Amino acid sequence: MPKYLHTMIRVKDIDATLRFFEMLGLKEVRRFDNEKGRFTLVFVAAPGDEDAQVELTYNWPPEDGSAAETYSGGRNFGHLAYRVENIYETCQRLMDNGVTINRPPRDGHMAFVRTPDGISIELLQDGHLEPAEPWASMPNTGEW
Repeated sequence: MPKYLHTMIRVKDIDATLRFFEMLGLKEVRRFDNEKGRFTLVFVAAPGDEDAQVELTYNWPPEDGSAAETYSGGRNFGHLAYRVENIYETCQRLMDNGVTINRPPRDGHMAFVRTPDGISIELLQDGHLEPAEPWASMPNTGEW
C-alpha cells in the first residue's frame, strides 16, 4: 500500500515561509542543502504528526546574478489543510503577525489564509465553536 510522505511547495523566501508555518504551530523536522543542485529542502510538520510533512523547496538564485525564478498560481496547487484547537485564537495570532485572513472563520469552523508565496491554507476547527465577533461579520479579503 502507498504511504503518504509529504506535500511539496516551492517558496521564494524560506525564512518568511518558515515563520508563517511556525505561527501555525509546525516545526522544522529536517533540512537538506544541495550545493550542486543549488536548492534547499526544509520539511515541516505538526508536533506529534511528523508523518504528515510539508516540503518547502527553495531554489537558490542563479549564480550569474540574474533574477530568481518567480512562482505564481499557488491556487492551482489547491490547499493544505490543518485542524486547529481554537480557530479564533489561531486567526488572531496570524493577524497579529501581519497575515491576512482571506476567508474568516465566520461559522466558527473554517478559515483560509495564504503563505508568503500565495499557497492557500485551510484551517479547520477541531469540533465546532459558536460564531463570534469580530469573525462573524468579517468579509472575505482577496482570493482563498
